[in-house]
Amino acid sequence: MTRGAAMGVALVTGASRGLGAVIAACLAAEGWDVAVNYHSDDEGARRVVEGIEAAGGKALAAKADITDEDGVRDLVEQVQRELGTVGALIANATGPQPEIPLERLTWRDQLDQLEFFVKSPMLLAQAVLPGMKELGHGRIVQIGSDMAERALPGWSAYTAAKSAQHGLTRVWARELGPLGITVNLVAPGWIPVERHADAPEENRRGYVTDVPLRRFGRPEEVAAAVCFLASEAGGFVNGERLTVNGGHTID
Repeated sequence: MTRGAAMGVALVTGASRGLGAVIAACLAAEGWDVAVNYHSDDEGARRVVEGIEAAGGKALAAKADITDEDGVRDLVEQVQRELGTVGALIANATGPQPEIPLERLTWRDQLDQLEFFVKSPMLLAQAVLPGMKELGHGRIVQIGSDMAERALPGWSAYTAAKSAQHGLTRVWARELGPLGITVNLVAPGWIPVERHADAPEENRRGYVTDVPLRRFGRPEEVAAAVCFLASEAGGFVNGERLTVNGGHTID
């Protein structure tokens, strides 16, 4: 991809692999300097940064726990110090997503999901907000899920947290819009990445059968939606939930 004109600084959480890595590369190709946040995969983050730099972009590997108050504060301070003020925040990081039936579900299970999809976006948005206010504009894009519509048994903790994340998006869009900051959510379906390597073939076939386009989506297709919302062309889209799942959850 050819690198575009300079856009500013983008922070992508959970970007050492999977969707986050592809989103980071897409933003870099569009002209953003990219902070590649990660929790533990040093080698993966290094590869993502090297790939961006090899394509002519600028990137920084930024290790942090994005569910920790001090970790988020230090992360944003590092990015500002080494790259500049964050103009686009992509809240992509996730954790384990266990399937737990109601009869075995605990409040801790619920909290584990809320840590990633409510607490973390809140901490990140609060940390980048002063800089975006100084810039007079900004983009916040959350990576959600179509699971809120699918309502699969055993996934109530994950679904509840992802539904709450959508609620945050809508409220923040109204709250921050007057500051020139847009807030949107991209909701992928099942997009196979590294962590799906062991998924049974029967599950894969069953899923694709229910998708009108009869295929899985690609990480690049999710990244393209994120890059649009972060771009100038997406500047009048605010408070929206853009589902990227091939029509799987059409009403």
